[in-house]
Amino acid sequence: MTLSILWVAIGGFLGAVARYAVSRRIPFRKGRLPWGTFTVNGMGSLCLGWIIGSAAPPNFLLFAGTGFMGSFTTFSTLNREAILLKQENEWTPMLLYLGITYGAGIPLAWLGYWAGSTG
Repeated sequence: MTLSILWVAIGGFLGAVARYAVSRRIPFRKGRLPWGTFTVNGMGSLCLGWIIGSAAPPNFLLFAGTGFMGSFTTFSTLNREAILLKQENEWTPMLLYLGITYGAGIPLAWLGYWAGSTG
């Protein structure tokens, strides 16, 4: 096992635990937007932008960017929750959820990148 894989594995473990903890604090509820996943994806966009913008050393990028943020944020859960909303005929919440996730994620990533590159 190379050191690079170890950095990614440790970051991935910690990111998954952090995502679970945040999502449990802000649970998904029927008929409402999945705020837990939205929160971790928004936080992850901001933090990953900052990590990349800060020109961090390669091992930190592997640990924090690939490992931690890769498992902290979750595209598959976003899509699963959107499908659940659709199956419950919650079209407006589904479209709102997808819209605000992507609408906020890109500017948050840019803001994080800007903050990381100017700090």
